[in-house]
Amino acid sequence: MPAPTPPVKPTDSLNTPAKPINMLAPSRAAFYSAVIPGLGQAYNKKYWKIPLVYAALGTTVYFYITNNNKYNDYRDAYKRRLLGFTDDEFSYLDTSRLIQAQRFYQRNRDLSALLIGVFYILNIVDANVDAHLMQYNVSDKLTLQPDLIQNDLTQRRQLGLGISFKF
Repeated sequence: MPAPTPPVKPTDSLNTPAKPINMLAPSRAAFYSAVIPGLGQAYNKKYWKIPLVYAALGTTVYFYITNNNKYNDYRDAYKRRLLGFTDDEFSYLDTSRLIQAQRFYQRNRDLSALLIGVFYILNIVDANVDAHLMQYNVSDKLTLQPDLIQNDLTQRRQLGLGISFKF
């Protein structure tokens, strides 16, 4: 005689226990990005953002170095001009043009330095916010979707947002 089968209990597959939230993950991601830019994005497993971080920082560092070198060239030529030498590479420029070029490259150098700081901080903030958003619980009870509606007054379609809450 075959053994009796055990009774089957219905289980709710949607009611799975939530994964524990690691509260240190956002601060750890921010710390990693502060130590080495892009490391926080790697910690969050958003590898596609790492080239963007290095492209932004690398471009601004390149322009900083270029503008700093040009600024130093014009400054050295101006200093030599004050000493009475006119045999520099900018002999076709008068003194006022040398001062104007110095100011131009100094302003661009300072702007590049500011952008380096902005992109560095943006890298840290992005890693922190992305780690926070990874912990955000997205459920089917809350939906937000774009919607096209017909305007009765103008007979034109308008773009709107549909928000649904299910309790």
